[in-house]
This record gives sequence, structure tokens and C-alpha cells, in this order.
Amino acid sequence: MRFFSRRVVKPGDLNSADRLFGGCLLAWIDEETAIYAACKMGFSSQLVTKFMSEINFVGAAFKGDIIEFGMEVANVGTSSLTVRCEVRNKITKQVIIKIDKIVFVAINDEGQPIPHGQTRDNLTEEFD
Repeated sequence: MRFFSRRVVKPGDLNSADRLFGGCLLAWIDEETAIYAACKMGFSSQLVTKFMSEINFVGAAFKGDIIEFGMEVANVGTSSLTVRCEVRNKITKQVIIKIDKIVFVAINDEGQPIPHGQTRDNLTEEFD
């Protein structure tokens, strides 16, 4: 797994226990993995999040922590791309959350799935 983007946990990102709010982190994950999937597919077509597997919070992040997002392709379908994601503390490398499957689907203007034309062997190397 390769780690790409980073964020700093700010006071507005915290929950009542002074830890990173899970909903905030999930929104960041959705955005970061969607960008990754679009780049891997080699186009900026419309993508939607179809599915997220079990979400496993295994650690916490606190104000001032720098967190980083690791992503890799888990599976390639005709109209979909499945991404695996791990978020960890940049400094300590402590894992905060793991998600094994986030499925993105390329859609047309009517919201119907469309082929993205990629295979596991020819995925763009945009981020590699």
C-alpha cells in the first residue's frame, strides 16, 4: 500500500472526546479514494461511491496530528473499481482506520453504470 495525501487534524475536526470525529474522517476517505479511483481509471468521468465494507477504527487521532491516506486497487470490474484504504498517523505510523473495500462506479448523466475501459493490467500509473 502506498500513502499519498495528508491532512492535519484541526480543532473543528474533533468530537466531544477531543478525538478526530469519525464522520469527518469518513468524508475525507470518501473524497481521497474517489480522486484516487478517478486517476487510476484515467479519466474524470462521474464516479459515485457504491459500497463501503466494514469500517474498523483501530486507533485515534488528536488535534495537531498529521494523518496520511494509503490506498491500493483491490479489484477492477467493468464499470467499477474497488479500493482498499488505510489511514495512519504520519509520525508514529499507528493505524487509525482500515477499510478493505470501497467500490466506485463510473456513471453516465442518467446515473447508469458505464464501462470505464480499464483492466488491472492497464490501470493508469498516475499516482505510482
